[in-house]
Amino acid sequence: MPVTVATLLDTAALELTLHTSAAAADRPVSWVHVSELADPTPFLEGGELLLSTGLTLPADAAGQRDYVRRLAGAGVVALGLGTGLSLAKVPEELVAAADAHGLAVLEVPRQTPFIALSRAVSSALAAEEYAAVARASAVQQELTRAAVAPGAPATLVDRLARHLGGWALLTDAAGTPVEAAPPGARARAGTLAPALDRLRGTRSPAGAALTRPDETVLLQSLGTGTRTRGFLAVGRPGSFPAADRHVVNAAALLLTLRLEQSRALDSATAALRAALLRLLLAGEEASVVPAVAALGERLPTEPVRPLVLLGSAEQRAAAVDVAADAAAQDREPVFAAELESALVVLVAADGPLDRRLAVLPERVRGAVVGTAPPVSWDRLAEGVRQARQAAEHGRATGRPVTGSADVAGQGLAALLDPDATAAFAEAALAPLVAADRAGPGELVESLRAWLAAHGQWEPAAARLGVHRHTLRKRIHRVQELLGRDLDSPGVRAELWVALHPPARP
Repeated sequence: MPVTVATLLDTAALELTLHTSAAAADRPVSWVHVSELADPTPFLEGGELLLSTGLTLPADAAGQRDYVRRLAGAGVVALGLGTGLSLAKVPEELVAAADAHGLAVLEVPRQTPFIALSRAVSSALAAEEYAAVARASAVQQELTRAAVAPGAPATLVDRLARHLGGWALLTDAAGTPVEAAPPGARARAGTLAPALDRLRGTRSPAGAALTRPDETVLLQSLGTGTRTRGFLAVGRPGSFPAADRHVVNAAALLLTLRLEQSRALDSATAALRAALLRLLLAGEEASVVPAVAALGERLPTEPVRPLVLLGSAEQRAAAVDVAADAAAQDREPVFAAELESALVVLVAADGPLDRRLAVLPERVRGAVVGTAPPVSWDRLAEGVRQARQAAEHGRATGRPVTGSADVAGQGLAALLDPDATAAFAEAALAPLVAADRAGPGELVESLRAWLAAHGQWEPAAARLGVHRHTLRKRIHRVQELLGRDLDSPGVRAELWVALHPPARP
């Protein structure tokens, strides 16, 4: 029980008298402070019982009202006035003002030293803190027994909710409810989904707090590796005391230990999926079907849509869970596996899952997705390659979702790194730039016009306004300076890129 003004009034040895309404005596006291300052509020934090002999208390009613107003504004719970020294009695105007602000006023008789109140509050607070620690320790032991008993984690979640006087919800990694206490807490999963998505891309364990007008909700991701195993959400009216936060952390740890028991199996399954994907890329679809069936799953029907997700290991693991959850809701098969630090997701091209998974970055913050057109199984390798290129392009340009058609529509320049291409252009054209600065050679512009005319002399010379023989001499000079064979298509392509580098975003 918290220490209140009423607690002190019930301590007969202190001989205190309450001059204000009894309602003000129910507020908890955080500490005792003694001050004779006219304005002690700069030295207060709120929740104190302020003690004073009234030495600097204003004599007039207006001054007393201002004094009380400042104390109430600073969060003071009660004012204890010592009588028999500066004050003969507690001023009535001060009591009326305190009642108006909900501030308790106590009369402390001369025979009761202020130190006695300090000791009483300190002892009560220490007893309260010890009781809270003892309760938390007992609850943690109870939760530990529940974690290893049959029926866990349902028993653990139920006991946690009862201790907190609120609700508790355990979900899997995709945010689907697994256990809830009371059962109605399952309905909270939908409203918590955005907060869980923010935690999903963060390495576990991680936590968050949602403060609402009527309750506080604590969220914890469960896991110790790159993959989040699930989430624990608990809520209760008001705030969580420190002891209860420790209990929630202990429950999260116990649930994590239980969920991590499947870690070795998960790693083996991920390795098996990666191997099956490589067989699919090699055209061995018929050999993969029985192995996938042994996992209790099935491959999507062709044509399939390849999606490639790039991101951290945590983000890729989160995407696997989100894809599995979406597939379960749509009752549609999905196949996901790791391939060279990327996640490949395969879905049926004509199903609803195709459209839903295109927005994966909205559920897994920071990840980027590339997509390719539908392909048959024998062309899967080409489709995955295109989706990977689209994802790489999306990561370079800051786009969360990119289709291979989007990349093709932007031309070759969209695939080039602007800084790297600019450095290449500067080095490749440096001899021509230096020659142009030394004399009126106009070699750079002559080369650009000649390449634009596909090496045809008459159109290029006409564009430059020179004779074709003049242009021939310039291009011959370009070839000498560059030491490159301008009849080579590859050389011409490189020089064209050098002359037309992509613009920086």
